[in-house]
Formats: sequence, C-alpha cells, structure tokens
Amino acid sequence: MTRARDADAEMIAPAHPRHELMVWEALNLALDHALAADDAVFVLGEDVGLYGGSYRVTQGLYAKYGEWRVRDTPISENSFTGLGVGAALVGGRPVVEITTVNFALLALDAIINLAAKIRYMSGGQFRVPLVVRMAGGVAKQLAAQHSQRLEHTVMNVPGLRIVAPATPQDAYWQLTQAVREDDPVIVLEHELLYFKKGPFDIHAAAPPMHSAAVRRVGAHVTLIAWQRMVDVCLQAADLLAQDDIYAEVIDLRSLRPIDLPLLVESIKKTHRGVVVEEDCKFAGAGAEIVAALQETIFFELDGPILRVAAADVPTPYNGALEAASIPDAAAVVHAVRRMVGPREE
Repeated sequence: MTRARDADAEMIAPAHPRHELMVWEALNLALDHALAADDAVFVLGEDVGLYGGSYRVTQGLYAKYGEWRVRDTPISENSFTGLGVGAALVGGRPVVEITTVNFALLALDAIINLAAKIRYMSGGQFRVPLVVRMAGGVAKQLAAQHSQRLEHTVMNVPGLRIVAPATPQDAYWQLTQAVREDDPVIVLEHELLYFKKGPFDIHAAAPPMHSAAVRRVGAHVTLIAWQRMVDVCLQAADLLAQDDIYAEVIDLRSLRPIDLPLLVESIKKTHRGVVVEEDCKFAGAGAEIVAALQETIFFELDGPILRVAAADVPTPYNGALEAASIPDAAAVVHAVRRMVGPREE
C-alpha cells in the first residue's frame, strides 16, 4: 500500500518543471506548492482525492498529503462550499473545486450570501481566505447545461475577486496568489485550456494578480479578451496583419477588478476597440467593459467599441451548431474590418 501511494505521489507535476507545461500541470504545481508551504491550505471537492480531479488538477496530491488535506466530498456543492467558508473563518485556507461552473449555481448561496459579504458585514473583524476553482466554457458537445459561462453572475457581486488565467504561467501565478489572499477569490478555468501547453518559468516574477497583459502589440485596434478568446484574438490578429491592419491583443487575466488603466492606455493609442467574449452578448461581461471604457475615454474613440460574443441561445449539442454559436477568428476579423475598412494606412 505504501509503495502504491508513493507511486501516485510521483504523478504530481515535476518539482523542477520543464520550460513548457500544460495548464492542468501548472495548476497542480501551484496547489502542491501551496499545500507544502502552509498547513492551513487544504483542497476539497468532488473527485479531488482518490480520482485525482476530473481534469487531473489534483492528481497525486491525495497520496502526498493525505485525506485530511485533499478531501473528497459528497455531490453537494452548496454544502461543501459552505464548509469552505466556515473553515476560512476559523483559520483555514480552503481551495474548493467545483467540477464545472454549471454546478456552481448550487453553491451561489455560500459564495454570494456568505463568502462575499462576511468581511463587510462584520466590519472587517472576519476575513474569508477562500479560493473557489470552477471549470467552465464551451468544450466539446456537452450541451446547454454543461457549457455555460457565468462571468456575468459572479462579476456583479461586491466582495469577490475573479481571475481568469489563459496560459500555464498565469494559471500557476494566479492560483498561487489567490491562495495567499484574505478575500474570497473565484478562479475561472476553461475546460478546453487544461491541456494547452505553453512557456513556463518557475522563477519568473509574477505580475499583480489583477493586472492585464498585452499579448500582441498593435497600432490600429485593441482586441480585449480573456481565457480561450485570447487565442481566438491572436488568430484574428494574424489574419488582419495580412491586410496591414495591426491589432493589439490584451488578455484581461482578471474580471474583478478589471485593469482599466491598461485598456485605456491601449485605446488611446489605437482609438478603436473590440471586446471578444465566449458568453452571450446581452448583459454580459463585455457590456461592463465597454461601458467603463466609453465613460472614461469617449473622446479618444474613432467609433463605438464593438462586442463580439456568442449567439443568444442555449449552447447546442450538435457539433456544427455549437461551433456556429460561439465567436471565432473570422467573426473578430469581420468586426474589425467594419471599423477600419480593408486596409489602414
């Protein structure tokens, strides 16, 4: 039995990682380091222990740290998220995994009514160092009830911080930072990014948890996105460059707070903006970003900031319809060409 547990523990992402990691490996490494550094940190959720997590993020941690610190829970999201809130109030630093953001609807009472409000309602006497990880987004034919994006739901809640890493490096940095925070942090992860491989440097200095990042420099239009839509915008920027339209691509990294100063700086240079989101347009995260920008720098704009978003329908199960319901690079290119024409001198 001991030999088997030791073998399982070796499945954790390497302590001296390669120059490239997958997103799940980076998250796994962040949890490993957090558990090792602070006995108050523990992980709980469905299938996080013996199974190693639905997306491998907790793989090997149960064998290394034991069942008290990597705790399998019943299928009861509100109950175990509420347990996390209580543990945070008495000195723990729980990391709750909700297998899919769709199930987070069952945990919103604990997240919104408890975690987000206790510090304010107690006059700062109690803090809630709680991390809630949620996997969401449109994956591959999981149908409407398993393909939701709930940014708009949690963004509207004062007291919550929200990060949305799109790269392995950011996944490691932002989860590490979230565990150290004394406020509740929602870590939004995208199901199609877990096996995305990218550059990773364990020794690199992390930027602030809520800062945005310029992924590509451009002069003619600013593309603003997060999670998987960052890659879509980078693809669109490649296509636009063929027509001498050079797009600046910004990865928000954080949805509450939003790094408005960086967005303002970029749009003051390009004078045009497009917000690209995988969620539906109506009352979505993009609406808040556009409103904030147009209130701040209206007179710097050559035209209204546009939104490219999903169709206003429940996500179809059919593969072709599912693909047609969410933005792709062609949709972004079309929006940009509406603004600047086929060529910008």
